[in-house]
Amino acid sequence: MKKSILITACIALLAMVNAYAQKADTLRAKATYTFTHIQDTNQRDTSYTEQMVLLLGRNASVYLSLEKVLQDEKMKKQIEEQIKNSAPGKMSININKTGERKVNAQEIFQFAEEKKLITKLRLVNNYLIEEPLPAIDWNISNETSTISGLNCQKATAHFKGRDYIAWFSQDLPFQAGPWKLNGLPGLIVEAYDTKKEVIFKFEGFEEVKNAAPVETDEKQIGGNIIKLGGIGSSDMLKSQTITLPKDGIKATQKEYDKLSEAMKKDPSGFINSSFAGSGTMVKSVQRSNLPPADPNKKVTVLNNPIELPERK
Repeated sequence: MKKSILITACIALLAMVNAYAQKADTLRAKATYTFTHIQDTNQRDTSYTEQMVLLLGRNASVYLSLEKVLQDEKMKKQIEEQIKNSAPGKMSININKTGERKVNAQEIFQFAEEKKLITKLRLVNNYLIEEPLPAIDWNISNETSTISGLNCQKATAHFKGRDYIAWFSQDLPFQAGPWKLNGLPGLIVEAYDTKKEVIFKFEGFEEVKNAAPVETDEKQIGGNIIKLGGIGSSDMLKSQTITLPKDGIKATQKEYDKLSEAMKKDPSGFINSSFAGSGTMVKSVQRSNLPPADPNKKVTVLNNPIELPERK
């Protein structure tokens, strides 16, 4: 009889919470952005940059890191190879993250009709944190510009503690935008705050007519059926639809933060708590062989988060 091993955590605190049942939306287009953020106001010449993608449907969108997609693919391959080479009932997994930098782990889903914004985060399991879709009070001006050949119009708004300038294109009939920005009569092509501390720079747009079919996350290796649940952001890029993960667990931000702290204190122990009784053990989560820290290099302090408290 084939053994089914579920490579996904089942944290007791939230294990009985039902997942979301959100209607899937057909993927119609992809927009890519370079995200730039001055995280430390004491080091304005040093900014964090990351390549991001916005997947677009008629009603739904999801914004995620392209670099995280590559990291997830690498982790999947590591796990698959180690399971393949393990003796039955004695699997031992080492997750090596050597050389990987910390990237944006959030996947931000916008559902326009339902007026919901759901952030997907992962700590072995997928956790889904819901909030109302922000109703941004945009002021649309008559000023226009051309960005990458697109006819764009200017809009301004105060949002999450910052004053934003956004350029949207009615030629692209999507009301979404990067991050949590939304609500304009056309795709938000570019956006930045007036201090240029947070920038979403447009890199390209691609219509999707024939998306590749999604590969199942179940793989047969030897006599086992392996389900690599909760691992890959890359699944979203391969999918023909925009939908929340079926194994997603509802959580509040406070609940997720507690789990995150537990993971930081003991990564291997946290992961192994999900594998109890399966014969699988994660021996270590490695970030070794990194270059030694430069004592002359200033440490970046996150004193300027993307969301700022509102001034009273």
